[in-house]
Amino acid sequence: MASLISATLPPVASSSSPLGAAASGNSGGIASNFTAFLQLLTTQLKNQNPLDPLDTNQFTQQLVQFAQVEQQLKSNDQLAALVALQKTTQSTAALDYVGKSVVVDGATAQLADNKATWSFSAPRPASATVNIKDASGQVAYTGKYAVNAGQQDFVWDGRGVDGTPWPNGSYTMSITATDANGQPVAISTEVQGVVDSADLTQDPPTLSVGGLNFGLNKIKRVVRSL
Repeated sequence: MASLISATLPPVASSSSPLGAAASGNSGGIASNFTAFLQLLTTQLKNQNPLDPLDTNQFTQQLVQFAQVEQQLKSNDQLAALVALQKTTQSTAALDYVGKSVVVDGATAQLADNKATWSFSAPRPASATVNIKDASGQVAYTGKYAVNAGQQDFVWDGRGVDGTPWPNGSYTMSITATDANGQPVAISTEVQGVVDSADLTQDPPTLSVGGLNFGLNKIKRVVRSL
């Protein structure tokens, strides 16, 4: 009959029970609410079998478990508050970028006024082949260049190898390179542009740069406007 308490007590999650009210935070919690504690204690004692009373250690363990459940609920509430605060911080940071010129990881730049600019970084001198494709994947330009170690820019005038001008739009650059020993050289590309808007409906927020969306983790540098 020691388990009779589980059938006569209200469900733990019920807000109408002393435990439910305490867990919801409306009564200060069972660890600090003396009235709720007495109600639980009285109900426990009333439903014991006099011929088989609840062991003292078991009774204490149940009270400890009730307190642990309450603390877990409070921890969940605090974690939810921290997540909400983090989202607010991310939104504020995204809004701060609007209107600023930034450099982001990426290979797609906008061709406008006969100019598209990429930045790339080479770990050591190399011979490189540059390919530029339009949004449909068609090759617009290809050329071979000697690149130095370090950060450098590549400016395309919007003309193909035959001199034909290409229309404004998005163009993607890829670079394959080898060093003097014929070993492959990995070259990372970046693009620079002005942040037109911040989409706060995304989680995390995204920034629109040249018609493309980038996460905050893609921002590498903020460039001062001249």
